[in-house]
Amino acid sequence: MTNRQDRLAQWLRDAHAMEEQAETMLNAQASRLENYPELRQRIEQHIRETESQAERIQQCIERLGSSGSAMKDAGAKMMAFMQGLGGMFAGDEVVKGAMAGYAFEHLEISAYTALIAAAEEAGEQQIAAVCREILREEEQMADWLKQHLPNVTREFLAREETGGPAKR
Repeated sequence: MTNRQDRLAQWLRDAHAMEEQAETMLNAQASRLENYPELRQRIEQHIRETESQAERIQQCIERLGSSGSAMKDAGAKMMAFMQGLGGMFAGDEVVKGAMAGYAFEHLEISAYTALIAAAEEAGEQQIAAVCREILREEEQMADWLKQHLPNVTREFLAREETGGPAKR
Protein backbone atom coordinates (compact mmCIF):
# COMPACT_ATOMS: atom_id res chain seq x y z
CA MET A 1 0.00 0.00 0.00
CA THR A 2 1.04 3.56 -0.58
CA ASN A 3 1.14 6.17 2.16
CA ARG A 4 -2.06 7.64 0.75
CA GLN A 5 -3.75 4.26 0.90
CA ASP A 6 -2.52 3.75 4.47
CA ARG A 7 -3.94 7.13 5.47
CA LEU A 8 -7.20 6.38 3.63
CA ALA A 9 -7.51 3.06 5.48
CA GLN A 10 -6.93 4.85 8.80
CA TRP A 11 -9.58 7.46 8.02
CA LEU A 12 -12.02 4.78 6.89
CA ARG A 13 -11.53 3.02 10.25
CA ASP A 14 -12.27 6.37 11.93
CA ALA A 15 -15.42 6.72 9.79
CA HIS A 16 -16.50 3.20 10.73
CA ALA A 17 -16.12 4.06 14.42
CA MET A 18 -18.06 7.29 13.81
CA GLU A 19 -20.92 5.30 12.25
CA GLU A 20 -20.89 2.89 15.20
CA GLN A 21 -21.14 5.90 17.51
CA ALA A 22 -23.96 7.38 15.44
CA GLU A 23 -25.91 4.12 15.51
CA THR A 24 -25.66 3.90 19.29
CA MET A 25 -26.69 7.54 19.76
CA LEU A 26 -29.60 7.27 17.32
CA ASN A 27 -30.90 4.06 18.92
CA ALA A 28 -30.80 5.67 22.36
CA GLN A 29 -32.60 8.74 21.10
CA ALA A 30 -35.27 6.83 19.15
CA SER A 31 -36.00 4.54 22.10
CA ARG A 32 -37.02 7.53 24.22
CA LEU A 33 -39.10 9.46 21.66
CA GLU A 34 -42.70 8.76 22.55
CA ASN A 35 -44.51 11.97 21.60
CA TYR A 36 -42.65 13.01 18.46
CA PRO A 37 -43.60 10.32 15.91
CA GLU A 38 -42.29 12.13 12.82
CA LEU A 39 -38.88 12.70 14.42
CA ARG A 40 -38.77 9.13 15.69
CA GLN A 41 -39.67 7.73 12.26
CA ARG A 42 -36.92 9.76 10.54
CA ILE A 43 -34.36 8.75 13.14
CA GLU A 44 -35.32 5.09 12.73
CA GLN A 45 -34.88 5.45 8.96
CA HIS A 46 -31.46 6.99 9.54
CA ILE A 47 -30.52 4.14 11.87
CA ARG A 48 -31.03 1.74 8.96
CA GLU A 49 -28.98 4.04 6.71
CA THR A 50 -26.26 4.23 9.35
CA GLU A 51 -26.09 0.43 9.66
CA SER A 52 -25.70 0.22 5.88
CA GLN A 53 -23.07 2.95 5.93
CA ALA A 54 -21.00 1.06 8.49
CA GLU A 55 -21.19 -2.08 6.34
CA ARG A 56 -20.16 -0.20 3.19
CA ILE A 57 -17.24 1.45 5.01
CA GLN A 58 -16.14 -1.96 6.33
CA GLN A 59 -16.13 -3.25 2.75
CA CYS A 60 -13.98 -0.29 1.70
CA ILE A 61 -11.53 -1.04 4.51
CA GLU A 62 -11.33 -4.66 3.40
CA ARG A 63 -10.88 -3.56 -0.23
CA LEU A 64 -7.65 -1.89 0.89
CA GLY A 65 -6.53 -5.13 2.53
CA SER A 66 -7.00 -3.73 6.00
CA SER A 67 -9.32 -4.53 8.88
CA GLY A 68 -11.49 -2.50 11.22
CA SER A 69 -10.52 -1.28 14.63
CA ALA A 70 -12.44 -2.99 17.40
CA MET A 71 -10.85 -0.58 19.89
CA LYS A 72 -12.06 2.52 18.01
CA ASP A 73 -15.52 1.03 17.51
CA ALA A 74 -15.84 0.13 21.20
CA GLY A 75 -14.62 3.55 22.28
CA ALA A 76 -17.08 5.30 19.98
CA LYS A 77 -19.97 3.17 21.23
CA MET A 78 -19.03 3.86 24.85
CA MET A 79 -18.86 7.61 24.20
CA ALA A 80 -22.28 7.51 22.49
CA PHE A 81 -23.73 5.50 25.37
CA MET A 82 -22.51 8.08 27.87
CA GLN A 83 -23.94 10.90 25.75
CA GLY A 84 -27.26 9.07 25.66
CA LEU A 85 -27.27 8.65 29.41
CA GLY A 86 -26.62 12.34 29.86
CA GLY A 87 -29.54 13.22 27.61
CA MET A 88 -31.95 11.10 29.63
CA PHE A 89 -31.82 13.60 32.47
CA ALA A 90 -32.32 16.76 30.43
CA GLY A 91 -35.86 18.12 30.61
CA ASP A 92 -35.50 19.39 27.07
CA GLU A 93 -33.88 16.23 25.73
CA VAL A 94 -35.85 16.14 22.48
CA VAL A 95 -34.69 19.61 21.41
CA LYS A 96 -31.11 19.12 22.55
CA GLY A 97 -31.04 15.70 20.90
CA ALA A 98 -32.22 17.13 17.60
CA MET A 99 -29.62 19.90 17.85
CA ALA A 100 -26.87 17.41 18.66
CA GLY A 101 -28.00 15.21 15.77
CA TYR A 102 -27.81 18.16 13.39
CA ALA A 103 -24.27 18.98 14.58
CA PHE A 104 -23.20 15.31 14.35
CA GLU A 105 -24.50 15.08 10.78
CA HIS A 106 -22.21 17.95 9.87
CA LEU A 107 -19.26 16.16 11.46
CA GLU A 108 -20.08 13.18 9.25
CA ILE A 109 -20.48 15.44 6.19
CA SER A 110 -17.02 16.88 6.75
CA ALA A 111 -15.53 13.39 7.26
CA TYR A 112 -16.99 12.05 4.02
CA THR A 113 -15.96 15.17 2.12
CA ALA A 114 -12.37 14.55 3.22
CA LEU A 115 -12.64 10.81 2.52
CA ILE A 116 -13.77 11.47 -1.05
CA ALA A 117 -10.70 13.64 -1.67
CA ALA A 118 -8.40 11.11 0.01
CA ALA A 119 -9.85 8.20 -1.98
CA GLU A 120 -9.44 10.11 -5.24
CA GLU A 121 -5.84 10.96 -4.36
CA ALA A 122 -5.17 7.30 -3.56
CA GLY A 123 -6.62 6.26 -6.92
CA GLU A 124 -9.55 4.51 -5.24
CA GLN A 125 -12.48 5.67 -7.35
CA GLN A 126 -14.79 2.93 -6.09
CA ILE A 127 -14.22 3.99 -2.48
CA ALA A 128 -14.76 7.63 -3.47
CA ALA A 129 -18.09 6.61 -5.04
CA VAL A 130 -19.20 4.83 -1.86
CA CYS A 131 -18.27 7.88 0.20
CA ARG A 132 -20.26 10.12 -2.18
CA GLU A 133 -23.33 7.92 -1.65
CA ILE A 134 -22.95 8.12 2.11
CA LEU A 135 -22.29 11.87 1.94
CA ARG A 136 -25.65 12.36 0.17
CA GLU A 137 -27.43 10.38 2.90
CA GLU A 138 -25.79 12.47 5.63
CA GLU A 139 -26.66 15.69 3.83
CA GLN A 140 -30.28 14.55 3.48
CA MET A 141 -30.51 13.83 7.21
CA ALA A 142 -28.91 17.18 8.09
CA ASP A 143 -31.35 18.97 5.76
CA TRP A 144 -34.29 17.12 7.29
CA LEU A 145 -33.21 18.09 10.80
CA LYS A 146 -32.68 21.70 9.76
CA GLN A 147 -36.15 21.86 8.27
CA HIS A 148 -37.86 20.13 11.21
CA LEU A 149 -35.96 21.54 14.20
CA PRO A 150 -38.19 24.65 14.41
CA ASN A 151 -41.35 22.50 14.55
CA VAL A 152 -39.84 20.10 17.08
CA THR A 153 -38.94 23.11 19.22
CA ARG A 154 -42.41 24.64 18.90
CA GLU A 155 -44.09 21.33 19.72
CA PHE A 156 -41.84 20.86 22.74
CA LEU A 157 -42.63 24.37 24.03
CA ALA A 158 -46.38 23.88 23.51
CA ARG A 159 -46.33 20.53 25.32
CA GLU A 160 -44.30 21.97 28.16
CA GLU A 161 -46.61 24.96 28.51
CA THR A 162 -49.78 22.86 28.66
CA GLY A 163 -48.29 20.39 31.10
CA GLY A 164 -48.26 17.60 28.53
CA PRO A 165 -45.40 15.13 28.15
CA ALA A 166 -42.79 17.32 26.52
CA LYS A 167 -39.49 15.62 27.30
CA ARG A 168 -40.01 12.58 25.14
